Amino acid sequence: MSLIDRLAEAHIQQAIEKGELDDLPGSGKPLQLDDDSMIPPELRAGYRLLKNAGFLPPEMELVREIREVESLILRMDHGEEREQACARLSLLRTRLQTRGHRLSPLLQRGDYRDKLIQQWNHKSE
Repeated sequence: MSLIDRLAEAHIQQAIEKGELDDLPGSGKPLQLDDDSMIPPELRAGYRLLKNAGFLPPEMELVREIREVESLILRMDHGEEREQACARLSLLRTRLQTRGHRLSPLLQRGDYRDKLIQQWNHKSE
């Protein structure tokens, strides 16, 4: 155990002995651990911080924005505004690709994508 780990453990133990951790929300309840096995280990802490702060990871935020623009385009008549929205959609897709990501076929369309985003938003609440 490193020096930092030992110091942290000592501070936690002192807080427990003083009763400073007795009134924490969820005290005495089982932890609800997220399945983050698909997230690279070096990104997990950052993604958890984003989630706890109510934000999506950057890639999911881009995917969400892509879906919003797609939905908007479907409701628009042909014209200049639709062309601008299509240009915006193209830009967003390019940003996602330049970050080394592509939309998986499961995320491109359908209920699976919507349920995944809904579940992510629900967990971050």
